[in-house]
Amino acid sequence: MIEFQKHLDQKGFKYTYERRKIYEEVQRTESHFDADQLHEKFKKRGERISRDTVYRTLPLLLEAGVVQKSVGPGKREYFEKLSAKGHHDHLICLDCGKIIEFKNQEIEVLQDKIYEQYRFKSSFHELRLYGQCPKCGQKGA
Repeated sequence: MIEFQKHLDQKGFKYTYERRKIYEEVQRTESHFDADQLHEKFKKRGERISRDTVYRTLPLLLEAGVVQKSVGPGKREYFEKLSAKGHHDHLICLDCGKIIEFKNQEIEVLQDKIYEQYRFKSSFHELRLYGQCPKCGQKGA
């Protein structure tokens, strides 16, 4: 929570009741989620947190390193909390939709070098690789 509060302070934003509740709900969420799914949880409990507030808060959580972009069904933007798993990337099968999470230190080092080369300040990044999983790749062979 402290990292999120600090990030809001640096941006000149207040740590409101609504932002705190969104942060706490994200911390309880174990799976990938989108803004509408998060909002629906509040709605079901009768909590008055608007969809717009959820949509505006997620990018702040992303910048603060509380969540990372993730993948899910459809074209929506999905997130997941950055927990003990730490930062990771995704392989996505275009045929069956299977998602494989992976970590690769060489890719992370290369991305850091690219940031440095272009004197670009990193806020966050995501890597999604699309193709066919081994099972689906064998079907076309």
